[in-house]
Amino acid sequence: MSELYSFGMIGLGTMGNNMVLNMSDHGYSVAGYDKNPAQVAELNKLDTHDNIEAFDDIKAFVASIKVPRTILLLVPAGHIVDAVIEELKPLLQKEDTIIDCGNSHFVDTQLRIDTLAKEGFHFMGLGVSGGETGARFGPSIMPGGDKTAYARISDMLAAVSAKVNGEPCTAYIGTGAAGHYVKMVHNGIEYALMQLISESYHLLKVHGGFTNEELNAVFTDWNKGKLQSFLIEITSAIFLQPDESGKGMLIDNILDTAHQKGTGAWMSQDAMKIQSPIPAIDAAVTQRILSSMKQDRVVAARFFAKDNHIEKAANKETLANDIENALYTAFIITYSQGLAMLQQASATYNYGIDVATVASIWRGGCIIRAAILKEITTAYQNNADLKNLMLSPEFSDTLKTGEPTLRRVIQKGLQYAIPMPSFSACLNYFDSYFSEWLPANLIQAQRDFFGAHTYERADKDGIFHTNWSQTIY
Repeated sequence: MSELYSFGMIGLGTMGNNMVLNMSDHGYSVAGYDKNPAQVAELNKLDTHDNIEAFDDIKAFVASIKVPRTILLLVPAGHIVDAVIEELKPLLQKEDTIIDCGNSHFVDTQLRIDTLAKEGFHFMGLGVSGGETGARFGPSIMPGGDKTAYARISDMLAAVSAKVNGEPCTAYIGTGAAGHYVKMVHNGIEYALMQLISESYHLLKVHGGFTNEELNAVFTDWNKGKLQSFLIEITSAIFLQPDESGKGMLIDNILDTAHQKGTGAWMSQDAMKIQSPIPAIDAAVTQRILSSMKQDRVVAARFFAKDNHIEKAANKETLANDIENALYTAFIITYSQGLAMLQQASATYNYGIDVATVASIWRGGCIIRAAILKEITTAYQNNADLKNLMLSPEFSDTLKTGEPTLRRVIQKGLQYAIPMPSFSACLNYFDSYFSEWLPANLIQAQRDFFGAHTYERADKDGIFHTNWSQTIY
């Protein structure tokens, strides 16, 4: 192709390569760049529409893109993003645009936006979810920040994104680092949903005595109803994957440790900063850390052995039905926490995020896509000022009927020493949120006793301090 290319893509790994091919399929010409000649050669071999060219020379790459240039990055988050930006800057012109499509921390994204704006460049943070298949055939895309930059890519994003009922799973999210913030919240919710599913699996396997084949049947059935979602669908398939390196199913030979790339922890950290409670997500992050302490857990299990006598469920079908209802209830409560935090963050950082729009573009392409998001979208469309999803008429009645089952399932875990931290966190959040009175008056009194931190009264306004009558020092 002799003409200049409409877009550039730096980083031709799995995600970058697939995104370029997706753009190419939709008629957009793309120049690609990677330092690895093998990845460059691989992309060039896949140019079936004669609108792609990959380079291993960054100067030739930049020179091949139409001015003002729009260059997307799909490289690992952190210092590599900054290194690529520094390498690019001497080759760019004023008004060129750089778009970070990786999982960058929103704090870093905001700093890059501010710094590059002073130098005359546009910079955007763009959240992308859907894995390698989504990148190739349609992800959920969460762009935020520079509206001039967004105008240059909006049509392309609509074309390459996933579609639900013909509607693209992308929209302008908000100002500043809103795109990467929304992606962070997506990933935090993802952590909690995965943990809740794994806790359900634990109870079904240990107390229910379900085989892998039976687990596949249960999750397949769940995916036909209210729990229909990508995560439930892939969980069903996992239980029937044979182990090519051994006997039986692969799931039974995978080490019980889970890793993380940081987005869940970032969400927990910022939730503390902006004072937005997300206990189900916090518990999921903590449990991944505990799972990684495998050697410690092996030693501890011998040191403090549990009574391994676990009574098997009298009726497997009843147990599966209870867990299905409890899991759906916990899903609602988890989304409630994540979206309430998103509202709080939008107000704190002046992002201008519309929660209904976010829920809408999560309906397809992304990892947490699920049938429930249709109702969530409706709830926020009907009430843009909704304080918490649990208060919406779309979900409040469901929670009333699901709450007793949630308690019953958690009690089973407690009875048989099966850890259910995210289930428990959901119930505790629910109980706390709907409690008119909480014992924080005692905490206020304690703080005033030992540190003269003052307290507020229930019967009159003002700030008070007491010289407590007993001295114990």
